[in-house]
Amino acid sequence: MSVAPRIAVVGSYGVGMTMRLARVPERGETLAEASFSAGPGGKGSNQAIGTARLGARTSLLTAVGDDEFGAAAHRLWQEEGVDDSGVVTVDAATMVGVILVEPDGENRIVIAPGALDVLSPHHVDAFANAIATADLMMVCNEIPAATVVAALRTARHHGVRTLFNPAPARDIPADARSLVDYLTPNFGEARVLAGLDETAGVDEILDRLRQLFSATIVLTAGRDGAYVDDPRTGARTHVPAIAPPRVVDTTGAGDAFNAALAVALCQGASPVDAAARASAAGAFAVSRHEVIPGLGRPADIAELLSQDSSVR
Repeated sequence: MSVAPRIAVVGSYGVGMTMRLARVPERGETLAEASFSAGPGGKGSNQAIGTARLGARTSLLTAVGDDEFGAAAHRLWQEEGVDDSGVVTVDAATMVGVILVEPDGENRIVIAPGALDVLSPHHVDAFANAIATADLMMVCNEIPAATVVAALRTARHHGVRTLFNPAPARDIPADARSLVDYLTPNFGEARVLAGLDETAGVDEILDRLRQLFSATIVLTAGRDGAYVDDPRTGARTHVPAIAPPRVVDTTGAGDAFNAALAVALCQGASPVDAAARASAAGAFAVSRHEVIPGLGRPADIAELLSQDSSVR
């Protein structure tokens, strides 16, 4: 595309309360040695900011409370160039997530949805024009299931491609699966969607998901990269991971990956090439503390791609 792609994001916003600690405490145990920070989060907002930083004209639908967290969110979106005119303010607290990060960068997250539980299909109807004029609509699972389905149906009605990031792990109704053009689970989410246990490997997972979804499947695998299953060609391709300069925080890697994937697809990249760019975005993300600083710009991703010998 010669012009900036248009992307509509239907998803979540919340505040991340991050504790960095030597280890996760046992039940009933108190650990005194930790560091604390707070910052904006939520997969929908993260992915919207990520796509905007990569050059997309991005519109966001989410819900926030009439509180300082909600006011700070609007300031953030305006600074980042995200169109927040569709964001709704509801009579509930803005979502908060508590994140525990261990020294190796792995994390555990607990979420209090608050305002997100109020985000409804009615709000999607009011956002329909932003979806209709987009090149791609992204939606995640941190909002009610009925709202996810409404977003997918609205996009399909207007002939707009859809990217469904099923995070956190939760399936959608069987009759809505055909509305997904790009499905981007990680291993844990994919096993939930496929109804398989933790012993299931890549091929078993993808075989089962192919029975359920007609979408192009991009299965993210952390340090092992990603796997692309393309129904148009029948090809199943492993996209190697791109080595990050360091690993300090994996919290926003999936959001960075999805944002870069979406922009690359809108720019005409093949799913495999888009996944390679997305892997670079994920590698950049894990090398930064907290999510927003880890959402890269085109130069950040280009630098990692140029340094990786596996990417031509």
